[in-house]
Amino acid sequence: MKVLLAGTGSAVGKTTIATGIMKALSEEMKVQPFKVGPDFIDPTYHSIATGNSSRNLDSFFMNDIQIKKLYDRAIKKTKSDIGVIEGVRGLYEGISPINNVGNTASIAKVLNAPIILIMDGRSLVKSAAAIVLGFKLLDPEVNIQGVILNKIKGKRHYLKAKEAIEKLTDTEVLGAIVRDEKIATAERHLGLVPALEQDKIRENIDLWGSIVSENIDLDVLKEIAKNKENLFSNLTSLSNNKKYNEYNNDNKENNINNINNSYLDYKSNTKFDKNLNDKFNNNEDLSNKTDIDYLWKTGNKTPVKIAVALDEVFTFYYKENLESLEENNAKIIPFSPLKDEKVPDCDGIYIGGGYPEVFKKELEKNSSMRQSINKFYKNNGAIYGECGGLIYLSKAIDDRKMCDVIPYNSIMTDKVQGLNYVIAEATKDSLIAKKGEIFRGHEFHYTKLLNAFNAKFVFNVKRGRGIDKINGSYYDGIAIKNTLANYIHIHACSMPNFAYNFTKNISKSETSFY
Repeated sequence: MKVLLAGTGSAVGKTTIATGIMKALSEEMKVQPFKVGPDFIDPTYHSIATGNSSRNLDSFFMNDIQIKKLYDRAIKKTKSDIGVIEGVRGLYEGISPINNVGNTASIAKVLNAPIILIMDGRSLVKSAAAIVLGFKLLDPEVNIQGVILNKIKGKRHYLKAKEAIEKLTDTEVLGAIVRDEKIATAERHLGLVPALEQDKIRENIDLWGSIVSENIDLDVLKEIAKNKENLFSNLTSLSNNKKYNEYNNDNKENNINNINNSYLDYKSNTKFDKNLNDKFNNNEDLSNKTDIDYLWKTGNKTPVKIAVALDEVFTFYYKENLESLEENNAKIIPFSPLKDEKVPDCDGIYIGGGYPEVFKKELEKNSSMRQSINKFYKNNGAIYGECGGLIYLSKAIDDRKMCDVIPYNSIMTDKVQGLNYVIAEATKDSLIAKKGEIFRGHEFHYTKLLNAFNAKFVFNVKRGRGIDKINGSYYDGIAIKNTLANYIHIHACSMPNFAYNFTKNISKSETSFY
């Protein structure tokens, strides 16, 4: 069984409801959670709700084969009865305004997953039906089987909206959540507050689960998850729906059946601005066309020990990154830059993303750890830092002393400095990539590295911003001795040679990689 929970847009309560559904279902079966897109934060809620690590599915990072393999692998590892997938933003929102790269619909189509739409139903009745209808007709290959309404005023409002949606769109409404500030989630500059930082998060998730159990028909959801119906059956029944056809035939000139010819053909439609069309037509094709039929490369035979920063500060890791290292003969040793005195005995260090700028005072105070990492660096130990890891390895954050491995200061700003899907090319051999390798990732940060224009960069950023812009080109990946640090977050599937290269280069035990 599988089901995908998609929003009609952002801020419709998707994460709260999806996590609540995962929690409620976990009371009676094994649930494997998934998140569409590169997000690190929502999966922490899923993992707490289900007891299983949530996995990211991303059609920019992965090709279709990898998406299927990753999904199946996760289900098998946990022996789960159902896969529950939370979408990203609105169902159709992705990189392009036209195609499906990076959006939720692309994942639904690859996995043939039935979709339940989550909608903000505030003040909507018949218009709610119009929204559902539009979502169903925009792409007939997307299998929308149900609707959940959020932020409903009360029972009367719910029953009217339910009747409109079910009679006019032939789509079942599974229930509704009334407006309630108790289920609102606190926010921070990167989105939802990381679950591991909230003392009451388990209590909140229990609450969400209870609310879902009381208000959403989970039996219907499980029937939808079985996906027994033909992909196009709901559209077929829609075309035979008497109420729908009566409504439709009132204005045959603007019949919804002609929508593809009259409204959505952006190439021929003169109603759109011509210059805007040119931008759409010239939009680069960002589909992941790699022809690999595996998740990531394996083959390192030499055992290595990699210390991974895992605590309240550094939490942004894709599970597959650590698993791909393990499959390349690495032993993962967790440590805390916040609480431990020194780096554990290891062959290499991996410092992922997180919130070092929030914990800068505490990180500065732990001088023994900072000195331990600096000593490891000076002794040619292999270190890989990513986003928050890059900033922790810098000289200072807002004048708070850090590890002084990357010899530049960093600052926290009040504006997003990088928010992109990234494509980059390795211009030199590095700890994780060979020269000429092209890989994908993403960036999302408010921090900025200062005066790094003279650094030795090893990645030419083809799409995205990276660390710095020099002579019109963007660069990332600062390489010094055996250390590499960058803003780009990579996924083991978006950079299939990552784990193999990392473990292989550590195991070489050379005097200095750079």
